[in-house]
Amino acid sequence: MSTPTRVALDTSALMMPVELDVRLFDELDRLVDAYEPTIPQAVVEELRRLSEKGGTEGTAANVGHDLATERCLVVDTEASYADDALVELAREGGVDYVVTNDRPLGDRILAASVPVIALRGRNKLAITQP
Repeated sequence: MSTPTRVALDTSALMMPVELDVRLFDELDRLVDAYEPTIPQAVVEELRRLSEKGGTEGTAANVGHDLATERCLVVDTEASYADDALVELAREGGVDYVVTNDRPLGDRILAASVPVIALRGRNKLAITQP
């Protein structure tokens, strides 16, 4: 039995359902066969902090936090900053894809030779190969 494809999600990805009306997991199902959504603990912490702000961003972060804790494998990393934790996972081969709408982070992930899944168009995701 092969191990499932590991897809890491960043904070912006988990906030897409509210902020951008993206059906995140439906889109991932369309793009990637049998995958395990994975997030660093640092992303959970960032979502928790953002959810305390209130407003639209707080609501999006709250929904993202719920998705993260209910649907994703949470992993520990050395890095405490969410973006650095995702780059660490990419560099160490811990993930096969990273989902982000953060352009600078996407560039860092691609530089680590890991494909990036990002928004393309209004509410569809697409894969960018390194």
